[in-house]
Amino acid sequence: MFKVMVYGYQCNIYSSRGWEEACQYRVDFMWLLEGENVPDHATFARFRKRFAVEIEDLFYQYVRLLEEQGETDHDTVFIDGTKLESAAGRYTFVWRKAVEKQLTKVKEKVCAALSLDTLAALQEYLTQTGEGIVFVHGTGRRKSAEQKEWEALDELRRRWEEYEEKLVIMGDRRNSYSKTDTDATFMRMKEDHMRNGQLKPAYNVQIAVNSEYITGVDVFSDRTDFGTLVPFLKTLQRQHGRKYDSVTADAGYERLGNYLFLESNGQLSFIKPANYEQQKSAKYKKQLGRMENMAYDADEDCYTCANGRKLPLRKECTELQNGREVTTAWYRCEDCKGCALREKCCQAKDAEQPKELRVNKTLQELRKASQENISTEHGIYLRLCRSIQVEGAFGLLKTDFGFRRFLTRGKANVRTELFLLALAFDLKKLWMKRENGRLKTHLSQLSSA
Repeated sequence: MFKVMVYGYQCNIYSSRGWEEACQYRVDFMWLLEGENVPDHATFARFRKRFAVEIEDLFYQYVRLLEEQGETDHDTVFIDGTKLESAAGRYTFVWRKAVEKQLTKVKEKVCAALSLDTLAALQEYLTQTGEGIVFVHGTGRRKSAEQKEWEALDELRRRWEEYEEKLVIMGDRRNSYSKTDTDATFMRMKEDHMRNGQLKPAYNVQIAVNSEYITGVDVFSDRTDFGTLVPFLKTLQRQHGRKYDSVTADAGYERLGNYLFLESNGQLSFIKPANYEQQKSAKYKKQLGRMENMAYDADEDCYTCANGRKLPLRKECTELQNGREVTTAWYRCEDCKGCALREKCCQAKDAEQPKELRVNKTLQELRKASQENISTEHGIYLRLCRSIQVEGAFGLLKTDFGFRRFLTRGKANVRTELFLLALAFDLKKLWMKRENGRLKTHLSQLSSA
């Protein structure tokens, strides 16, 4: 059955009913069954769900086999992410702001009626008062005033519990989720069939590519990429048994925590700074209030604004993160009064407040090192290979494989879908490289033209 499912993914057949139909009418699928009876769609669905851990293990076994054959290595890894729509209903959203607003109203009503500010206290109060009430239900029976009051408070309790549960589902890093797939987050998608910027329930899919093969896959509920890098690299290191020497990613992964992790883990960073492209624009260079557009004197440790006024160091704070001291400094202009450029330089609403800069020195140091890495000849080559390999892999998965939306719900089931898809991709990639005489080639060969 595993062979049938992986081959089905190679043939752009992703549903259990599609596999059942293919096994009934297609000779190639009949050959894979080796004379066994055709499994029905429910059997395929149960197999995919029950053996999710084994499917993941088989994928990483094949990745290790590719390295043993010399097809992949651990020199560098190209990482990128994309958003794939969930199978959840598109209008089954739950928003954090709405939940918090309604929860606040419920708490205010309970506090006004009973002066209770905790859910446990309300539950205890209802338990005590409910013992002496004779409850009646049904047509023709009149409820007492005590029962009506108790039921109104119990409804507030139920809503309080419901809102608290919704906040727990969202956690600290999400602002929304879908009622029919609580692991899916509402995100802005590139594929916008209604052309109105509508948010859809989706997952943030991360893949690692080496030598044109997908060597790692993971799924996150985060709308952005920077929070996924560290857990993804830890998963790759655990599954592969070793780490990659260098990591190449786009500007969406730049974050102090990611830089610190790569440094402490002994991995070379080829991450493009978030402001790398903006620095080249004329608009960016005209923004006088930016730290990058001010002259810095290392000896005096101060900045000089466009009007020639100095911003000396006001205070400095150091804290420990990932085993390294992280330094943040604040610089403040001595006097901004009468400055003709103040409106362009300082965004403070108070006219008496002078210009102030907050500089994370550790981030600037690590950003500078990463920018120097990507500016070398090898770094430029890796960036070109990244756009070809990892973005090319997503292009093939979405266009050639036609995989643009998950068919199952829940992060565990979605991950299983991706492992089957990635394994099918790697098998087809191995066959294509063999047919084109490109076995054991790792980095993309760029044309001289």
